[in-house]
Amino acid sequence: MEQLSVDVVADRYLKNLVDLDPIESTYLGLQGANDRFGDYSPDGAAALLDLAKTTLSQLANVSIGSDKDRIGKESMVERLQLMVDRYDSGEHLRDLNVIASPPQSIRQTFDLMNKEDDAAYRDIASRLNRLPAALSSYKESLEEGLRRGIAAAPRQAIAVAKQALAYGGSGGQNFFKSLIDGYKGCDSHLEGDLARGAEAASQAYIELSQYLNTYAQRSSARDEIGSERWSQECRRFNGIEVDPRETYEWGWSEVNRIDEEMVSIARQLYPNATFEEALSALDERSGYVIEGEDNFRRWNQELIDQTIADLHGLHFNIPTPIQRVEAMIAPPGGAAAMYYTGPSSDLSRPGRTWYPTLGRNRFPLWTEVSTAYHEGVPGHHLQIGYITFMGEGLNSFSRLLGSISGHIEGWALYAERLMDELGYLGDPVYRLGMLSAQAMRAARIVIDIGLHHEFTIPTGHRFLKAGPWTIEDAINLLHSTSGRERAFAESEIDRYLGWPAQATSYKIGERVWLETREMAKRAQGSDFSLPKFHQRGFELGFIGLDQLRRELGK
Repeated sequence: MEQLSVDVVADRYLKNLVDLDPIESTYLGLQGANDRFGDYSPDGAAALLDLAKTTLSQLANVSIGSDKDRIGKESMVERLQLMVDRYDSGEHLRDLNVIASPPQSIRQTFDLMNKEDDAAYRDIASRLNRLPAALSSYKESLEEGLRRGIAAAPRQAIAVAKQALAYGGSGGQNFFKSLIDGYKGCDSHLEGDLARGAEAASQAYIELSQYLNTYAQRSSARDEIGSERWSQECRRFNGIEVDPRETYEWGWSEVNRIDEEMVSIARQLYPNATFEEALSALDERSGYVIEGEDNFRRWNQELIDQTIADLHGLHFNIPTPIQRVEAMIAPPGGAAAMYYTGPSSDLSRPGRTWYPTLGRNRFPLWTEVSTAYHEGVPGHHLQIGYITFMGEGLNSFSRLLGSISGHIEGWALYAERLMDELGYLGDPVYRLGMLSAQAMRAARIVIDIGLHHEFTIPTGHRFLKAGPWTIEDAINLLHSTSGRERAFAESEIDRYLGWPAQATSYKIGERVWLETREMAKRAQGSDFSLPKFHQRGFELGFIGLDQLRRELGK
């Protein structure tokens, strides 16, 4: 067999992947293939499997000439083998959840498409007209899963059916018709293609909604997936194996530790109020509330811009091409959590933060400062933007494709805590908001692991009874410990059940970043530099937590 370099194998994999799955091209900001979708049927999944196996075979014979090659190969092998394992488990036949399955990724790809000229809108028109076929091929996989007894839980199908109905315009806001309203050109033929495509896409999502409601009636899958599947998904989202029992017990210790600190600050702010009353009062606190969606988006943008200006040259070296982040309001219909999309591979499209308003027009700010740090800088944008900026300093897989939730979400949660360490959360209102975010992520650990493993709630919590978990317990814990709205908490529980182990990646990842920092401090002694530690962490590219600890903690 021909001996190849890691870089060549990675480049070949990227080229073949975007051909099989063109929306990856859009998410990465690559040229070409932006006018179509891939095949979401079982045949499409089999083609992706063949690509993973072929690439693994090539990697077994690559030449290793540097640490970069060694690290890149290890990362690729770990990720591609996981893809093979998940295919063998039939996960592609039940790929249905409220936040990160084909119904969402197909819709969201239009958010990132170029809309600058007629050529760009021709791609949009083509993709809109091909959307019904993409959703049809996706339904083939779900049908095959039902036939083989591999199904998503009814809860997920019902929730995504509601999303699909919203995407199709049932709530009065039609995403696809709003999308084509942005076209201001003079090509009447293109206008017709766009209009037909928007109508076809809207109808396809309405039909998907109807299908998913019947799918829910035909599925007998449980919400809880059990320890074997959970362990595989934990590898997927963290790149490390964990002991679920030890992590569950550690999660409870974090829940209780953070809760005590939050109660202490709440008493300082509102001495005569209960904890719950104090959190409610923060939603009304004068000077900490913004009215209006546009004003809130502007506030987010200004905070991100100011944070970049403050941190650059002092705590981080932020390259000029990634000193721009766009704060966006998310289209309706998606999940409740804020999210981030990275810059294009050539950095011409900036990184963006997306905030779902859920129909609200009034925004308490006490939790939003640390959220902006998490999604923007020094969180997701700084890490992902820097890795993208690395260019040929990383192979294309390590730079663009190998992201692992525990690595990136762990960094973003670590970044929130880091901003507190650096003195940017001196206001107790905003520090309480940061702790609220920590409390939510700690609650995610115990809820996710507890529900999927059917562990019991221990004694000693201030309002939960010991015993088996219920969905209501999970909602109450998230709502009461973090101060998040109940509707948000309900949406989050659907997310944890449908996207198992992903919710654990924030605190597990933060734990590993902190442990690795302490390992590096001990190893380097007086030579340790926090800015250099962070920069070295970015320069490794996307890797799993186990590999991060080995490479960075020395």
